Amino acid sequence: MTIHSEHPFLDPDRDPVRRFRGRLGGAVSLVTAGAGRERAGLTVSSLMVAHGDPARVLVLLDPDSDLHDVLADDGDGDGRAVVQLLSWRHRQLAEAFAGTAPAPGGPFRTGEFEDTEWGPRLTDAPAWAGVRLETRAEVGWSSLLTCLVERVEVGEDDEPLGSRRGRWVRL
Repeated sequence: MTIHSEHPFLDPDRDPVRRFRGRLGGAVSLVTAGAGRERAGLTVSSLMVAHGDPARVLVLLDPDSDLHDVLADDGDGDGRAVVQLLSWRHRQLAEAFAGTAPAPGGPFRTGEFEDTEWGPRLTDAPAWAGVRLETRAEVGWSSLLTCLVERVEVGEDDEPLGSRRGRWVRL
């Protein structure tokens, strides 16, 4: 066995843009959509809120993700989703939805969810928004989804979960 000073799974071709993006940091959200067996979710930190009338949430998604299939390529044209902010206590749930931790039975078993008209909502999320897809555009290797904000609930946010350089941090 060889001892290395770097992470054993570190990409040997370090992508400087990805490394730059990782240093921006930000709050971690969970975006969920669909219902029943057709629901999907993804841990997302590449998003922003544009205030206005109506307000919008701009989300960058991997076009190969299950969430993208349910939200952006939805056959019924509904395009609704829940954007929920995660707390420090949701670290394992965030890992499960990111696909970086095991989730026997699927990631929706890692928390308590209730159905809403926008999709599954994590019941103990400190803040969430119900959104509807307005437009989609390819941007780099991602899809930029512009979503109209239809409902917002904001509660106590005592220990928000953040992400910086691939690690969870307390904001």
